[in-house]
Amino acid sequence: MPRLADHDQRRKQITDAARRVVARDGLGSATFQSVAAEAGISVRLVQYYFGTKRAFLLATHQAVVADAGARFARGLDALGSDPTPREVIRTVLAELLPTDAARRQDTVLLNTFHTAALTAPAEEPGIVADDTLSAPRFLVRTIAEQLRRIRPGGPASPEDTADLDAELIVAATAGLAQTLLVDPNAAERADALLDRLLDRMAAG
Repeated sequence: MPRLADHDQRRKQITDAARRVVARDGLGSATFQSVAAEAGISVRLVQYYFGTKRAFLLATHQAVVADAGARFARGLDALGSDPTPREVIRTVLAELLPTDAARRQDTVLLNTFHTAALTAPAEEPGIVADDTLSAPRFLVRTIAEQLRRIRPGGPASPEDTADLDAELIVAATAGLAQTLLVDPNAAERADALLDRLLDRMAAG
């Protein structure tokens, strides 16, 4: 009796192929045909698992975000049972920087999706801005929680600026990630830049 297909594995095969196509050729090149060819499967099979182009683009974006989340989890586990807020924030931020091939590809992919959300015609059922915002919003919430661990008061305090500061930290790290994509020499300064950012924004 033939073994039933592992649907999660098949979806991963397709989204992995889509990631390679987008990273190599751009988002516009990610069609049912090109992704099927990259994955070595039939177009009909891609259509079976993802009925529309938007569906497999969303799944591809979510796969990139999920991989980043898994890296966050591994990094945080490595800190042990009682890390300081600064250690948590720094570990999360370091995982956002394209300092190896996998992170570089993911950064390029996320940038590609973000650009598509900004530039795609409204009538095209592609990626839109709301599709790309869940990950940065999660990062802001996570960092704000850690900032509040080292600051007096709390969310109800009129002096509480944790949310704003967390947004600035995420934005600054995103800018550093962009720099690393185009300036390999910046990698030598990445650790020092992160530490300087946290010295100013997460002291305590």
